[in-house]
Amino acid sequence: MIRPISTALATSVFALAAVPALAQDANLCGGVGENGQWLGGDEASSDISTTPAYIEQMALVLMQNEYVGLFTVSQDGDYRIEAQGRGGGDTVLDVRNATGEIVASDDDSGGDAASRAETFLAPGTYCASMRSFDGSPITGFVRASRMDQEALTAGFVQQQDNSVTGECNLSVAQPITLGEPVANTWSSQNVYSLRLDAPTSVSFTAENPDADPILTLFDPSGNWLAENDDFDGLNSRIDMAEPLPAGEYCIAVNLYGDENVPITVTAKEYDAQEVLQNLYDSGDASPPLDGSHPIKALGELQTRLREDVNVGGNATWYSFDVFDGGLVLVEAIAQGNGDPVLAMYDDLGRQVGYNDDNGGSLDSLLTVRVQPGTYLVAVRQLDNQTQGFIRMVFERYVPARP
Repeated sequence: MIRPISTALATSVFALAAVPALAQDANLCGGVGENGQWLGGDEASSDISTTPAYIEQMALVLMQNEYVGLFTVSQDGDYRIEAQGRGGGDTVLDVRNATGEIVASDDDSGGDAASRAETFLAPGTYCASMRSFDGSPITGFVRASRMDQEALTAGFVQQQDNSVTGECNLSVAQPITLGEPVANTWSSQNVYSLRLDAPTSVSFTAENPDADPILTLFDPSGNWLAENDDFDGLNSRIDMAEPLPAGEYCIAVNLYGDENVPITVTAKEYDAQEVLQNLYDSGDASPPLDGSHPIKALGELQTRLREDVNVGGNATWYSFDVFDGGLVLVEAIAQGNGDPVLAMYDDLGRQVGYNDDNGGSLDSLLTVRVQPGTYLVAVRQLDNQTQGFIRMVFERYVPARP
């Protein structure tokens, strides 16, 4: 459940602000934006190419859900999208275009567990989704702005050894080639360069969970383009779906972990299907029900079903059908070592439930009110390095008849 509090730009006038307008478009951003709210209060006031100041909303996110703020861009260029929790809340931010493709994603680049994405956007409508990293309730702000307007977050300015980040020195960079991974310890090499001879969409990754790497990308003029931490477990990834112009790009690698273990850095051509597959594997988006992705169909959920599954960091998917409204409980119980995570979606791809660590344990539990339809459930291990058996329990309850 999401309860918008205000559209005002200052907390002191939240109580007086009007409730923002809803998008009410079932297909917007792949279905994510159906109940999204215009960051500027209405669509006409939400074009960040022309607004005199940043636009912002404050929202309370409950029940493992997410807040979706809407904005438009009428002129292509570089823009800043941010999310910041209150009271130490750890936000996760996804920015989707009108078709539902994620064009930017971030966890901690805003500093102090806030999220910040600075990216090139083409004209169109966008959805900025804010959720809590651990699924707990969170109150926070979502802001969209041009690069010349005031930022919500401080940005990530220090790494483990307290040296200042925010620049990339090409004179000490190791050249890399598209499709050819390189591996170095952070202490021996942490700056790389990539030369593009033609406009190219590129994905960048930095991998080794023991190092917990952070990726930052800079354009040929030294301007900050994007940053990511913890895209896949503790590994990092930047997807530049919009083609990068020809030129020499600088990639900086920072870290939170061991600086003496090898970090594998890869630049490769952006693959939209691979990006979708990653979302399905992480449980961050639901796969289609057309047979293109493995989903175990449980049929009609009448009373109670039990399944045991050996699962790792990639999600295992189930689907079930409900023909009458009621309540569904889904439980994931670790058999031995394990820390399961659950996510549940309706057949349009809207997340209706998420849980990790229920009731002080590492097990997970979803309690979701459902209407007739098909639902999908993903289960995975929180730690991508863990593989173990999980007991899945599906239970359906119907309202008492008068």
